[in-house]
Amino acid sequence: MKQLIIVKTGGKIASLDRVAGDYEQWIARGLGETAYPLTVVDVARGEPLPDLSTVAAIVITGSASMVTERAAWMEQGAAWLRRAVAAEVPLLGICFGHQLLAWALGGEVGYNPHGVEVGTATIRLTAEAQQDPLFSGMPATFPAQVSHRQSVLRLPAGARLLAASDKEPHQAFAVGACAWGIQFHPEFDAPIIRYFIEHYRQRLLEEGDSAERLLGSVRDSPHSASLLGRFARLVPETGGE
Repeated sequence: MKQLIIVKTGGKIASLDRVAGDYEQWIARGLGETAYPLTVVDVARGEPLPDLSTVAAIVITGSASMVTERAAWMEQGAAWLRRAVAAEVPLLGICFGHQLLAWALGGEVGYNPHGVEVGTATIRLTAEAQQDPLFSGMPATFPAQVSHRQSVLRLPAGARLLAASDKEPHQAFAVGACAWGIQFHPEFDAPIIRYFIEHYRQRLLEEGDSAERLLGSVRDSPHSASLLGRFARLVPETGGE
């Protein structure tokens, strides 16, 4: 039996210790019932990635690490992701995972020139997204929770741009038959994102923004959250045994 692999690339911020779960549990909850058992591989702690012949699908978590650190586990993960895309294993990279995927495939990642993007952002889909298997039928605009300092500055060659926001021109992309990167966090809800806004309070002040303003604009994000279940439903169609 193949597995759906959650590649854990980091853990939640310390202030979220009072909130149950971590990236992998929140993602698993969003995926819901899947055709394959879930296995978490903590690559940041040195756990080895499995042979792709045993993998039905992949989800890559967010992280406090930066892709520009070029740590050994990132280099190894990037090589594995290149093989996964070539093998057409269904793949979803979230935030850091989105950036790692883009970098692995030849894109450019660095600090967002607009500063930190945190809170609830309005995601705007491109026309191409309406023809995309993951995003087809989604509203043209919808709220999503975001928290990141680095961004995909340049998409990989051949990538299809699917979404943007005011501070982030590359909120989502697709590449190949069934690989997606999304900068926003479908696994975060409104209570979780408030912790991230507080986490960035001082940096926001330094960048001329206000934590109070962002806290006041936090909204629920059901359409964003639905993407994890959408991805899980695609897996049997594209990633069978």
